[in-house]
Amino acid sequence: MSAAAVEPVTRTPEAEPGGRRGARVLGAAVARMRAAPLTTTLLVALWAVGWATGSIGRGPSERLLGHVGVGLASLTDAHWWALPASLLWCSGIGAYVATTLILLVIGPATEQRLGTPLTAAVLLAGQVGGALLGTGAVRLGMSADIGWTLDIQDQLAIGPMTGLVAVAAVLAHRLTVLWRRRLRLVLLLVPLVMMLYVGNLQSVQRMAGVLVGLGLGALMHRRLPARPQRVSRTETRVLVALCLAATALGPLVASLYSDAIGPFNTLGDLYFSHATTARDVVAACQETAAECARAHSMQRFFGSPGRLMAALVPVLLMVLAEGLRRGLRAAWWITAVTELLWIGVLGRLLVLNYGYYAVTDGVAYLYELIGEAVLLPVLMLALLLATRRRFDQRLSRRDLRRLAGVIGGALLLSGGAYVGIGWLVRRQYEPTATLGKLGAGLLAELLPPSYSDLLPGSPIAAGGAAQTLEIYCGLLFWTVALTSLLLAFRRPVVPVDDGDAARARELLTRYGGSTLSYIATWEGNHYWFDRDGTAAVPYRVIATVALTTGDPFGEPEARRRAVAGFARYCDTRGWTPCFYSVTPDTAAAAEELGWRSLQVAEDTVIPLPGLAFTGKKWQDVRTSLNKAAKQGVTAEWWRYRDLPLALTDQIRSISEEWASDKGLPEMGFTLGGLAELADPEVRLLIAVDGDRTVHGLTSWMPVYENGEPVGWTLDFMRRRTEAREPAAHRSFRGVMEFLIASAALGFKEEGARFVSLSGAPLARADRGEQPTALQRMLDWMGGVLEPVYGFRSLLAFKAKFQPEYRPMYMAYPDPAALASITRAIGKAYLPHLTPAQGVRLMRRLSS
Repeated sequence: MSAAAVEPVTRTPEAEPGGRRGARVLGAAVARMRAAPLTTTLLVALWAVGWATGSIGRGPSERLLGHVGVGLASLTDAHWWALPASLLWCSGIGAYVATTLILLVIGPATEQRLGTPLTAAVLLAGQVGGALLGTGAVRLGMSADIGWTLDIQDQLAIGPMTGLVAVAAVLAHRLTVLWRRRLRLVLLLVPLVMMLYVGNLQSVQRMAGVLVGLGLGALMHRRLPARPQRVSRTETRVLVALCLAATALGPLVASLYSDAIGPFNTLGDLYFSHATTARDVVAACQETAAECARAHSMQRFFGSPGRLMAALVPVLLMVLAEGLRRGLRAAWWITAVTELLWIGVLGRLLVLNYGYYAVTDGVAYLYELIGEAVLLPVLMLALLLATRRRFDQRLSRRDLRRLAGVIGGALLLSGGAYVGIGWLVRRQYEPTATLGKLGAGLLAELLPPSYSDLLPGSPIAAGGAAQTLEIYCGLLFWTVALTSLLLAFRRPVVPVDDGDAARARELLTRYGGSTLSYIATWEGNHYWFDRDGTAAVPYRVIATVALTTGDPFGEPEARRRAVAGFARYCDTRGWTPCFYSVTPDTAAAAEELGWRSLQVAEDTVIPLPGLAFTGKKWQDVRTSLNKAAKQGVTAEWWRYRDLPLALTDQIRSISEEWASDKGLPEMGFTLGGLAELADPEVRLLIAVDGDRTVHGLTSWMPVYENGEPVGWTLDFMRRRTEAREPAAHRSFRGVMEFLIASAALGFKEEGARFVSLSGAPLARADRGEQPTALQRMLDWMGGVLEPVYGFRSLLAFKAKFQPEYRPMYMAYPDPAALASITRAIGKAYLPHLTPAQGVRLMRRLSS
């Protein structure tokens, strides 16, 4: 075995009481704040000053703001003290809460890495520098006669957020490459979106604060290599998807601000449609009767579920962003076409409004509006073209046909219903509808309300049936279309080769692997092979997580290289790799790639040479052997396919009783069931008495080396339920000890070197190490699941056989993916969990 043995330790970590755990968490939080005096001081000062000046609710008064706010007016009046003083106020309760949360996240981490004095200097420099740079940029914009900057020239900005984003930008230089890149992208995207869509002076200063922080970070860490490190394929996809998501969320964020005046928000209605106001209705009714009726129809539309159509464009872009994150070529094409259509829409706006602006505000103003709006899709399209080679994953032809069929069918049904039923109730329209008018207005019904001015108007619905068609036809079509797209994007595209399973089994038999490697032959696994075909990684894809089934196996030298090879393979396909239940060797190979590891189970191995059940520590095992002999129970070796029908029926009955007692499905993934017993290489040991009654059974999987089994791993383990059986048929206490001891002695006679009692999930031996926060969370989960699945009790039971304890790990590349990895592992273990069983599980856990 490759894993080094440790001294047998039978004590497992105890579940921490809730009160003690809460006290420990609170103590850790207090200790964290004590280690961050600048964060604590600024937090207390922020709320104390806000409370003392009555600024917490709606920000400082207009008079106070004139003294502590930073803007062109205050700097012109030489209120230089406002530059540092603006740190101590926020613009309202929402800003106070948001600033507090961000300060609690950024402050302690930065003080820990930079020290308190340097953090204070960066905070002050970022606040002052960002305020000056942002205000100066507005002044330059005014000189260039940029209308947006003219609108904010009189604004004053307050709040420490400008300095905090500068601190975060400096902190990014102290993080790992992956997190450095992500933090920088967030720091650039969020303030940039706020500046371009909301457009107030505060957002400009925050964007400037980020730039100041990035500059300070570069100066402070100038010894680092200037050459950027290569961005992985997966990370490139994530970054492009984030950029597209930002273009989707920007208009939604701007809609929360009544005074949003950013340059990209001039045509924001085309991204996110706004409801018709009473003033708009009055104005429309002063024009013509048709416009008045249409305004009332639009007001009625926004009072119905149809108002969800207002957010169609942002939702579509978010769905496409998920497809880009997965690296799908189909998502790339749809996104590119969407951006081109958007540019076309803006061109049509230019044509339609040219004459109006030629006699009012001037054509130059029109070009400015269109130019600002078209810049975003042009930049997004350029980004897509520059990274097009990264999006090479293709949906299967079957999935594409299914997707086209569903979307096309939804379009035909919704369009047919609008035109066909609309013609039947044509008198419910104003004026009476015709087939031609209904057909011409169909496109407007399928697009957000703000596009109605760009398209031939649909007939105005006046009656109930016509209004229902107007409200629900487009909504239902897009619900089906977007749901279908999202499901298609999230469905993993896994290459399948019918010969892979045979190749994997041949490699496993020839070279061997870990004690759990044989589970790679089970149904549901896929296989990755290295270039030379000397190593394989069994895995299954759940959502976007490629979860391995134990260690790589194959030629010993190739196993370690297989970790990096499989990681690259997952990177090309947009998956997050996770090596689960692996030995320390594989965990170490993953850590060389910069991954992290966490113990998730404990393997228990019994060396067979020299095994003898003598001495006090083997008392329970000897008792079970003696009791079996007295009751006439013997252990018999079988292959499941060779069992007589009478024994097979009993085994199935025992398994069903075990599952029904729990009321929950049997777990899978690394835990076998009845289906896995049919493998001809798996050996079955059953305990039967003279009446051929089965008292218990165990199954054993081979562990190969050079084509021969050198060890065996325990998998399936069941005993007859005592309470439901007549006294003559009840299994005696110790039947499992009897079967395991008999198997160990039998394998020893055959020349095997060891038997493994397999890994106990979410349980581990206590080695006296200080667990990490994540390890403590897993220990807590093991304690919560103990009443249902008994993992710790299982580990304690195995201690009777004096095994060597060998830790089993989970190795993962990105802590940010832990949530999706956890869901994938839960789905792998309980793939068939029904809603009723889920409710039952939660009840048993809560009780």
